[in-house]
Order: sequence, then C-alpha cells, then structure tokens
Amino acid sequence: MKERIYVCHTYYHVYVTCLKELTLPKAMRGQATLVLSTMSNDFGNLKERAEKSGLFEEVLMFEEKEEHSFPELAKYHTDYGNLVRNLFSRMKFTKLYGKLQEPYVPVDFKKYKDIYVFCDSDPIGYYLNYKKIRYHAVEDGLDCICYYDTARYDNRGHFELKAFLASLNLIFIQNGYSKYCVDMEVNDTSILKYPCKKYIEQPREALVRRLTQEDKNVILRVFLENMDALTEQLKHGDHHEKKVLVLSEPLCELDVRKQLFTDLVEQYGKDAQVLIKPHPRDVLDYKELFPQHIVLDGKFPMEILNFVEGLEFEKVVSVYTVPDSIHFAKEKIFLGDDFMDKYENPEAHRFNEQIY
Repeated sequence: MKERIYVCHTYYHVYVTCLKELTLPKAMRGQATLVLSTMSNDFGNLKERAEKSGLFEEVLMFEEKEEHSFPELAKYHTDYGNLVRNLFSRMKFTKLYGKLQEPYVPVDFKKYKDIYVFCDSDPIGYYLNYKKIRYHAVEDGLDCICYYDTARYDNRGHFELKAFLASLNLIFIQNGYSKYCVDMEVNDTSILKYPCKKYIEQPREALVRRLTQEDKNVILRVFLENMDALTEQLKHGDHHEKKVLVLSEPLCELDVRKQLFTDLVEQYGKDAQVLIKPHPRDVLDYKELFPQHIVLDGKFPMEILNFVEGLEFEKVVSVYTVPDSIHFAKEKIFLGDDFMDKYENPEAHRFNEQIY
C-alpha cells in the first residue's frame, strides 16, 4: 500500500501540495505521487521540475476529460420540469460520467492510503465515487468557498434533499457532500456561511510558517525555470522602487476584460513600475495590451514571490484572487463584487447571493 497521492488541476494546487509535503518529517518526504490534470491547465515542464525536487516518488499526467468529450451525457441535462424525474436523470448521469472517465485515469487509486483531491467538482470526483474510493477533498483556492460556494450554488433548490442523495452516492455533490469524501480541508471555517460536517480547518498560512529557507528554495526550483531572469525583471527598471502588481483573472468576455484591466492599470499604476501577473488560464495577451509594462510568466502561483528575498511591492491589486497570503506588498487591494458590477451583470458573479 502506497502512502499519499494528490490530484492537482492548477499551479496553486501544486503549491499547496508542496506545502503539505514540506511540513512532514524529512523521513516521510519523497513517498507521494503527484497527478497533474491537463483538463484546464498547461503545466509545461512542471512535471520534470517536480520530479527533480525530491518531494515525490512519481509525477503522472492525467488526461482528465470534460463532460463535452462524451456526447452521450447531454441527454441527462434535459429539464423535464419535474424534480423527481430530473433527479433520476441525474443519478444515471453521475454513474455514467464516472464510468466514462475510467480509461483515462493513469493510476490505481485503491493502492493509496490517502488520496487528496483539489476541486473534486471535476470529473475525478465522479470517478472516485463511482469506484467507491474514499478521498480527502482540499479547498480549490484560498477561502474560495466564502466567495463562491459551488456546492450550494450548483444545487440551488431542495439542497438538503440533494445532499442526502449525495450521501447515499445516488448523485454527486462536491466539496464535502459526497459519500466517499472523508473530509474537506478549508483555510478558515469561521468565514463560511454554510457549515458542512466534513469541513476541517487547515490554515494555509500555518503551513507556510513551518517552512525553512531550504524548503522555500525547493518550492522556488519547482515553479521557476529561470530565477535570475525573474529577479532581473523584479528589481530593475523605471520606478522599480515603487512596484504595483496587478493580478489578472479569466473574468468576463475578452473585450470587457481588456477594458477592466486597462482601467486597473491606469488607476493604480501612476508613477509606478507596473507588473502584471497573468492567471494561468487567462488567454488575454497582456504583452500586446501593455507593451510599456512588465508582464510576468503566468505559470507559477503568486505566493512563491513571498520566497524571493528582498522583494517588496507598494501595492498588489486583485479582483477575486484573495491576497491574504501575500507578504511582499505594503498594501493589498481586493476589489470583489462591487467592482465587477461596473463591468457585467451582477448575476454573472454574485453567486452566493443566488443560493436558496
């Protein structure tokens, strides 16, 4: 029986995985399997760097398939205008989706003592419940449930009934409600409006505080291909003594997104060195849009900038990315729903307000 396996869908997931492994005694490191899902991210050569880190026994790629890859699933989304009939259709969907995922799963999960899944709303959650394999869920992003409770939002109307059916493995609900989810690690239970009995608090900042400088260097080597090039970008240039970091996100339509970030740079970047950190899934070309500013590589989580010695920003600005874990900025500006209301219909982003 192997020890641990982690299923990651984003660079941030891999970052948290590294934190979890680095807080273990050294004798326990190097025994875990890291699985990188290609469903929503291009991980580039992260696999090779993770393999060299000494943190993992093996690193596997997972060609996880989204629902649209299986046209036979579409019929199960028909709304019959009848709750009971819709639920029976969903029961069939739940089992079939898990079964269809099986040929693409690169590892036998039953061989592991502990399975950690970030974002079990993705197909891997359906697969593990289909196979009746117990796993630990891990919060997708820092305090993300506080701002977007996907389990409640996706199951609006008769939630308690649906949660009961999920507990019997008749349907699937993510984030701690499925039968085979043992528990779900969240950063802070006190800020969550809707409790779940499977939530367990695991503050991410506590994991960071345990790191030694050697541990931090391991993380930097995992995520950065060229540390010297990044340092050169961050520590030189006009107004480099007053840096402003703008965190991009794959928000709204591209033309609206272009205007949104143009406004942000104009508002917060006066007489400053502006650096833009693209979100890994953001396809907007920020180098073309802002040729006069520094556009960083998008393929690393912003948190690792905490480990670059001597780095300091005047401000960091984000719309929905929670900046609480950032230590390299004097001021952290989180804009949220009120800001987004100016750019799109509030119903497109005020998800928690639509839960009933």
